[in-house]
Amino acid sequence: MDSDQSIILDVTPGDAGFDTSFLEPLGHPVLVCHGPDMGTACPILKDTCSMVENAHGVVFQLDLDRPQHRAILKRYKEVIADDVPIWASVQPGQDDQYADLLEGIDVVIGEPGPADLDGFAARVEASDRTR
Repeated sequence: MDSDQSIILDVTPGDAGFDTSFLEPLGHPVLVCHGPDMGTACPILKDTCSMVENAHGVVFQLDLDRPQHRAILKRYKEVIADDVPIWASVQPGQDDQYADLLEGIDVVIGEPGPADLDGFAARVEASDRTR
């Protein structure tokens, strides 16, 4: 990967995830993390994660109704630099239920579409320019 490219981390369950073919031609390689396996802890909760450390932006799509997933997002907010955008795709109602956790994060209700991804890519690029 070219070091000038803005790496986006897609944190999404199972085989899900957004279409990387939209972002990668724009110079945004996408790393995908499917979160921890059931019954195991995510490495970021214990220490650190190289994917998170290298990310220029994070798209978080894990289920906030699961306590470990909320803990992961909370940890991201603690360890990721303030100028690295975090974007959460949540289910309807989760934006209100977890409003405190989602404070300072861009939130999209439901599945992200091309316009959402384009807007997030623009935020990542703007953040990179100011770094």
